[in-house]
Order: sequence, then structure tokens, then C-alpha cells
Amino acid sequence: MDVVFWLILLILLLGIETITVGLTTIWFAGGALVALILWGCGLNFWVQAFVFAIVSVILMIFTRPLAIKYINTNKLKTNYEGIIGKVVRVTKRVDNINGTGAAMVNGVEWTLRSTNDEIIIEEGTIVKVVDIKGVKLVVEEYVER
Repeated sequence: MDVVFWLILLILLLGIETITVGLTTIWFAGGALVALILWGCGLNFWVQAFVFAIVSVILMIFTRPLAIKYINTNKLKTNYEGIIGKVVRVTKRVDNINGTGAAMVNGVEWTLRSTNDEIIIEEGTIVKVVDIKGVKLVVEEYVER
């Protein structure tokens, strides 16, 4: 009966990991696999359960940080993420009160807004994108440091 328990637990944990892909239950699946091996060696259920808990915790503590660090390291920035921090030239005067302002970013014209409603940024000024609100880039004058 122990073998059925460990097999069901292993399959269930692997299934949850497959659905969530969040490195949450894979560590416990490893513990269940070790417990299943211990069942094959003839050890009693309480030893299997103890080793399951210990192996799961050890895997989570020592291998999870490494897995998170090295998995998905080549994450591609989306257009949204890639624009924040970019330095661009204003092509149309930025005036939040009058609702004007524009710049070309990566070949696409974007509407600009200043971080402060009282600041007007003239055409030709170099600005840095600090945020995106809806379809508008929020900018501030760029000062090279």
C-alpha cells in the first residue's frame, strides 16, 4: 500500500509542477521518489516519510536558489520593459496641462508626459523614460552623470 501512496504523490506533485511551472512542488516530488526507492529497499513507512520530509527540505533549500538563478536567464525584454530607462529626443513639446508631447522610440512615435505637470519640456530636449502609463511614456529631463 505504501508504494501506491508514494506513486500517487509523485505523479500528483509532478502534475502540479507541470501546470504551474513555478519550481514549487518539484522538490517534494524528489522526496517522494527517494521515499519510493526506500519502499523498494523494504524500509517501513515512517522511515520513508521521515526521509521524504528531509530530502524535500534539503532539495528546496540548496537547489532552488541555483535553479531560479540559471533557469530563464535569457528572458527577452518586451517592448514595454525595454523602453523604460531609454534616453530619447523630444519631437513635440511636452506640456501635461495642454496634453502635448511626443518622441520617436525604436521607430515608433509615442505620446509623452512629464513626471511633473508644472514642467514643460521643449522640442529637441533629451529626456529619459521613467515609466509608462497606459500608452504614454512618462519622462524627465536627462542629465548625464
